[in-house]
Amino acid sequence: MWRRKILGFGAAGAGVLVFALFIGWWQVDGPGSPEPAGQMPIALSAMDFSLTDHEGKEVGPGTLVGRPSMVFFGFTYCPDVCPTTLSDISGWLDDLGEEAEVMNVVFITVDPERDTVEAMAEYVGHFHSAIRGWTGEDEEIEAAARSFRASYEQVPTEGGNYTMNHTASVFLFDAVGRFVTTIDYHEPREFAVPKIKRALKEIAKPETS
Repeated sequence: MWRRKILGFGAAGAGVLVFALFIGWWQVDGPGSPEPAGQMPIALSAMDFSLTDHEGKEVGPGTLVGRPSMVFFGFTYCPDVCPTTLSDISGWLDDLGEEAEVMNVVFITVDPERDTVEAMAEYVGHFHSAIRGWTGEDEEIEAAARSFRASYEQVPTEGGNYTMNHTASVFLFDAVGRFVTTIDYHEPREFAVPKIKRALKEIAKPETS
């Protein structure tokens, strides 16, 4: 009988431990976790930078205001993350169907040294036609990344070449330019698409003070 009691206490203790670990995960890394202070992108209307799209047109944060937007930072020499993410974005847009037509979808390079207007045009041409490629001067790319709270750095490789480490999340904004949420790298489609629809549903939602 004592053995059964001891086992019972052990099982109860394990259950409490599992519950405590779950609560800890929920509050720190899970859906219940708070947004890190100062880490969320600022509103598009508060950003200030000027870039050039893959058709040679001048663009900036104001270009995005008025329609929901999806923004991703990367570079054309990226071996895996960027083509995978742009392929995922293409699939999400296909799932959205006609709804995708009201969205801005932008791929901003973090490697302007190699990613010219022509290089961006060729690269985005391999993905969904709604995706626009943006490039520009180093300082303007830096200003854009700061505003989106994205990070990137050049990493030397063998032979005197280099690659780029960069934020791999996709940023979502509503039509008035407010940040909605991010889509993580390799996030399943069944989670990603509802997030995009959330941004779309907020098209007519007025600004609140």
